[in-house]
Amino acid sequence: MTPDPETQQADVPAPAAAASEAPASAAVPVTSRRRPPSRLSREVLEAGRKAGAREGLDWLGREPESHATLFYRLFALFVRSLLYGAFRFRVRVEGRERLPRNGGYLLIAAAHRGWMDPFVAIEAIGTTPRAWFLGSAPSTFTAKWREQLIHRVGGLLPVWRGGYGVDAHVASARAVLRNGGVFVQMPEGTVSGPPGQIGPFRHGASLIALRTGAPIALLAMAGTEELYLGRRLAARVLPMTSARTLLEGEWDGTLPDAGSHEELVLARRLTERMEQALGPEVEAIHPWTQDPPGHPRRLRRRLTWLLLRPGRLDRD
Repeated sequence: MTPDPETQQADVPAPAAAASEAPASAAVPVTSRRRPPSRLSREVLEAGRKAGAREGLDWLGREPESHATLFYRLFALFVRSLLYGAFRFRVRVEGRERLPRNGGYLLIAAAHRGWMDPFVAIEAIGTTPRAWFLGSAPSTFTAKWREQLIHRVGGLLPVWRGGYGVDAHVASARAVLRNGGVFVQMPEGTVSGPPGQIGPFRHGASLIALRTGAPIALLAMAGTEELYLGRRLAARVLPMTSARTLLEGEWDGTLPDAGSHEELVLARRLTERMEQALGPEVEAIHPWTQDPPGHPRRLRRRLTWLLLRPGRLDRD
């Protein structure tokens, strides 16, 4: 279990030629194809890099476990007592029964709008198999004690934006899958964006899906953009799928060379299919999370920013 992985997916933009070959579908319910600017300052993003920051398995220094250790279970019990007891958050998860019980799959979730998103994903997955998040180091490691605690508890494989390419994260995904865990990605890569709608996805999640060939679970989430006592949050698990199924009719299953132009074109197409699948589902579950205008929003500011590093939020 890990606080605030504002996921920074491996930033692997498709070249201009790829954009012309795979135009965005008008059916994709995103407000803009332009990615939002970085929520964190350049100084924050560069500080860890200059200090010799490590990513993924290199930072973890061990195999990502799929079983729930006693320490993890105790920590999870404490966190749940806060989230669902003290804060009275309510999470409605639809389709939980669609997830494999033995792990070994990728979970790709949107819309990513706040620090509660990882806990919503864990609520869908359960305590076991363990969920491991590809998450933002600069957003999460705001203090040394937080980094040490997360390292002990597990659940995060950190990313530094503008890092070392996708290869390290493919290795992280393969280790999680090999051990029977669930590798979780939030491909918007930031909590900025409109409530109840997805933003444009980065292509890192698609590259990982293509190179691992793992089963894919898509998770729609809503309600985490603003938190207060008694907040309602919603999630919906879509039927299990795969890169080949999502690209049915567009891909014969032959993998292009890693890092090639052809791989980037294919990743862009897969990204669009994920957007098309998740966008309408996010819009469908969002209304249930909304309270009427006069509803009390106690501790709204404190809870919204509780585990989120202050920074720019574009909600329009």
